[in-house]
Amino acid sequence: MADDERAAALRERIERLHRSSVEATDNGRPALAARRLRQALALLGRPATPARSGVSGDGTPTEGAPSDDTTGAGAAASGWDDLLARLLTSLAHAEAERGRTELGLSLLDEAQRCAPPPELAIVHAQRGLLLLRLGSNAEALRELDLAAPMLFDHDRVELARVLLNRSVIHLSTGRIRQARDDAHRSAQIAHALGHDVLAAKALHNDGYCDLLLGDVPAALSVFARVEPLYREANPGFLPVLALDRARALLAVGLTDEAGRTLDQAIDGFRKQRLLQDYAEAELARAQCALDAGRVAEARDWARRAESHFWRRGSTAWALRAALMRLRGDYAQATGPDSEPARRGGSGAGAGDAPRGGFGRAARPGLVAARAAELSGRFAGLDMQGEAEMARLVSIRALIAAGRVKEAAAAAATSPAAQRAPLDVRLMRHLTTAELAGAHGQRGQALRKVRSGLALIDSHRGRLGSLDMLTGVTALGADLAAYGLTTALAGGSARNVFAWSERCRAQAFRYRPPHAPEDEQTAEALAELRQLAQQMHADEAAGRRRPELRRRCLELEQVIRERGWQLPGVAAGLGQAPTGAVEEALAADDSALVSLFAVGGALLALVLVRGRCRLYELSAYEPVAEAARRLAGDLNAQAGRNLRPAMKAVIEASVQRQLGVIEDAVIAPLRAGLAGTRGIVLVPTMALSAVPWGLLPGLRGRPLVVAPSALVWLSARRVREPYAPEGVSSVLVAGPDLDHAETEVEQLGAVHPKARRLRGGLATVSATLEALDGASFAHFAAHGHHERENVLFSRLDLADGPLMAYDLQRLGKAPGHVVLSACDVGQAVVRAGDELLGFTAALLYLGTSTVISSLTRVPDSVAEQVMMAYHRQVARGASPADALAAASAGEPTATFVCFGAG
Repeated sequence: MADDERAAALRERIERLHRSSVEATDNGRPALAARRLRQALALLGRPATPARSGVSGDGTPTEGAPSDDTTGAGAAASGWDDLLARLLTSLAHAEAERGRTELGLSLLDEAQRCAPPPELAIVHAQRGLLLLRLGSNAEALRELDLAAPMLFDHDRVELARVLLNRSVIHLSTGRIRQARDDAHRSAQIAHALGHDVLAAKALHNDGYCDLLLGDVPAALSVFARVEPLYREANPGFLPVLALDRARALLAVGLTDEAGRTLDQAIDGFRKQRLLQDYAEAELARAQCALDAGRVAEARDWARRAESHFWRRGSTAWALRAALMRLRGDYAQATGPDSEPARRGGSGAGAGDAPRGGFGRAARPGLVAARAAELSGRFAGLDMQGEAEMARLVSIRALIAAGRVKEAAAAAATSPAAQRAPLDVRLMRHLTTAELAGAHGQRGQALRKVRSGLALIDSHRGRLGSLDMLTGVTALGADLAAYGLTTALAGGSARNVFAWSERCRAQAFRYRPPHAPEDEQTAEALAELRQLAQQMHADEAAGRRRPELRRRCLELEQVIRERGWQLPGVAAGLGQAPTGAVEEALAADDSALVSLFAVGGALLALVLVRGRCRLYELSAYEPVAEAARRLAGDLNAQAGRNLRPAMKAVIEASVQRQLGVIEDAVIAPLRAGLAGTRGIVLVPTMALSAVPWGLLPGLRGRPLVVAPSALVWLSARRVREPYAPEGVSSVLVAGPDLDHAETEVEQLGAVHPKARRLRGGLATVSATLEALDGASFAHFAAHGHHERENVLFSRLDLADGPLMAYDLQRLGKAPGHVVLSACDVGQAVVRAGDELLGFTAALLYLGTSTVISSLTRVPDSVAEQVMMAYHRQVARGASPADALAAASAGEPTATFVCFGAG
């Protein structure tokens, strides 16, 4: 064979190894890619590997060294140097992805020495990417700025990659406009060249711009468009998308959902052996745990992420993980079980513990010193947002340690970062408020808390799903708690009431928009109902098919994620003026009891006859535990065929739990509530599950339960008196309930003009049509509260479940709804007393009154109470009066009047 032929064959063999390594890296296998390129370099006397696409320091898509579409482009003109430079450049990326950063940088130096001019731009581009992945944004930007003009006429695909990576640097430094410009230019080039993967990554980065601007629904909508593109052309990038989706969910307080999404990402990165991405997902997991209040777990995740970042040489990211760990240390050092809290005084200084980390007894003074040091390191890297967050942690720790003068001095010399993310801005408001409070300036402190909570309101106004509207309140939980504590210290009961209203059930101030009716959602809903029917039939036949339940959960998630993409539609309602609440209470001859918990104590505010009084009731947890046990006992009591001995035990436990709640909550308020007819009760947390009408001190008394005074007042303003001649009433009988059709038939005599849906006519579509704008509706149907996926709590109808999610499709809320079904009055209570459940969904839509049960009710009792209730309503009684009279003699009737009454 001639020398030219042997050279050509050798080159073809090397390029074949290069192409196979590209395939390996694109499939998330950088180690395999490195091995194949070392084989190629062995043929040249060196080692080599083509790089794979990667992700940036913040998880947004980046591009590695060029793949086989550009290999050998200048080979004929420049001999072997171009191929050698390309192989070294690619190997640098593969080794860096495996955590061998120094080796990657040295390979790039070698590639630069041998690269002919056309290939030099590729070396700069790859070095820029490697530095970007390390978090060295300024150096990375210099490299990419060098590469871009060199590539304009030489390699348009590589130019698109450089623009994509440069957009990530702009994202990391808060320059959103520049980031979007580069992403759009990259997409235009990619589309023109038919490069689908690059175009998908540019779209992904565009969605990340939306996320950084605070438009989470828009970001999730873009991510949903990107997912099928990755699944088709670049499945190795799906974990990156999952990581960014989790970050979006964290931005609206959905920590559980974010955690599940991060677990998927972590599993994917582990399989691909991508250390940088794996560590970033660990760091996001730490944020998830910290936001959920699981401090020890957060510190553990952050410590692991920090170790992985240091191992890879990602200094900037290691410092981010150190900051997260430090925030966990602060939470531990200042929490209710910390030494300063136990002593009621300041913590110790930085010299009280050995340097180099914190044990179980981290102290505020030590936290302050380490946070200040960390802030300086961030500032040196031009990471202004992180620098400010660390400074704020230091200032808060100094305040907690009682070193207020030092805290004030540090605050006076702390510049605010420009374009700071929401979490930094919220921390800024909280820190300023705490500093003002430490100086005794309560008014100034409360003003700062108000302005911080206004940021949450602005964020909430962009959100359309109930999931997000209720979740985002958690972002301001520390601010709200500090505001309420500061108001309590001021001693004014009226001010405390105003703050309690500002801090609870804020999602009810926003009307959720219509649920999406796109084809994907419609198909998922149709399949979900069909599967629900199959599962119901299987249950009746004694069969179990777990795969059907798994598929239902998948469909629920699809529907839920579509809902997350809904934008907000309008500004929310304002706070309920105390004077307006008192005027309405006086007109109804009622008192309002608002419960809340602060620092482990249960308190009550009572508004009655123009007076507002604050009561300290008891410790919160024993009452909450009694509420939980009561719910379990009542559900067990409603079961059939209980043996007499078991029945007696359960009945005794019910009375015992009712006694605990009565003694802790009602007995201390008895004198203050004397002389009024009705009560409006605003519960908190676990006490939202109490059937208050069963308490001896409240039995037979008109009682309304509302998530807040605002909800009660708003519902009262729109309620309409019952009109027997009204033709917009509907009575619905669900399947497989022995008394349902009889109940509806009997109620038809009480409500002769009502439309009746029974048997096969009681379908979901027919029911929604009749329910839309109805003045009155009654459901006799099986109900199910889905604690794990609350918007899919449901009523069983002829063709499948009517879900809480379906109610968002109504054009106008029904006025008065009675749910003669088990436990659909239950709700999941999120931070800030935000509620999710079937009954809550009706109240969100604007239904003024909902009658529903918090636990199972024996069928005979439900039928008897419902008939008595409707006869009272038909005679003109208010819902609260009617329910009190109908339930007075039934110790197992756990129906509650929600809303206006």
